Amino acid sequence: MADQNNRSVMSPVPPPAQAAKPRDVDMPFLDHLEELRWRIIKGLVGVLAGVIVAIIFSDWVMDVLLLGPTRKDFFMYRVLGIDSIDIVLQSRRLPGQFFTFWGTILALGAIAGSPVFFYQLWAFIEPALGDNAIRHTRMMAFSISFQFMLGIAFGYLILTPFALQFFMQFTISDFVRNDFDINDYFGSLTTWILASGAIFQLPVITWALSRIGLLTPEFMIKYRRHSIVIILVIAAVITPPDPISQILVAIPLTVLYQISILISRIAMRRRNKEIWGNPKGPTLD
Repeated sequence: MADQNNRSVMSPVPPPAQAAKPRDVDMPFLDHLEELRWRIIKGLVGVLAGVIVAIIFSDWVMDVLLLGPTRKDFFMYRVLGIDSIDIVLQSRRLPGQFFTFWGTILALGAIAGSPVFFYQLWAFIEPALGDNAIRHTRMMAFSISFQFMLGIAFGYLILTPFALQFFMQFTISDFVRNDFDINDYFGSLTTWILASGAIFQLPVITWALSRIGLLTPEFMIKYRRHSIVIILVIAAVITPPDPISQILVAIPLTVLYQISILISRIAMRRRNKEIWGNPKGPTLD
């Protein structure tokens, strides 16, 4: 009996970190693929739910939300002080309105359901970065969704009004009238807001790259001037050829870049602490 008690007392106890580990990072490759498949399926279910909601409220979505910027009384024109005029839309193809309606509804539904997809995607990626806690996954999924929606709002409320009125009021002759095709309108609107949402993911991408050691704050500081030039080029590509719109896009991108430097520094300190036990990295004795 004494020997049994001694063996029970001396038997090793698994560390709490191992007991709480949610996913084995050494699982076989096929198991990783299986988990990725289910993560994608769950994310697509969230997107499907967003599409259903968009279909239910399709009248309001089309008349108020998406076609709102075509009216000169759109509230953002007053907020931004833009001298606006009504924008005339035409459908020049037989199935034009049909395909435009469903394409736009699907895109908007995907945006509405994107937080679920982002959560599932990050829940699969984050353990590879060393963050296994569910709390961290939820926080990062919230950050990704918040940055994406913030970019969507910027594209819809700031970029779109300036771009639409610029193209509407630009003419090469008084004999040429601007009547835009409905497919071009919705295509441009979707491109502007999705591009803005993607660009606003810069801090999240910086965090991920810094956590795996592919990006450092020193590198970002060294090439800050080059990055500003790239930002100006990006702003020129996704905006109309007028300086006001380009500046409106370049300013938040520059601010995001500065914030990303701080985020990279925090991520590198956490990485160094996990690997070397020191936030500053390896030290020479």
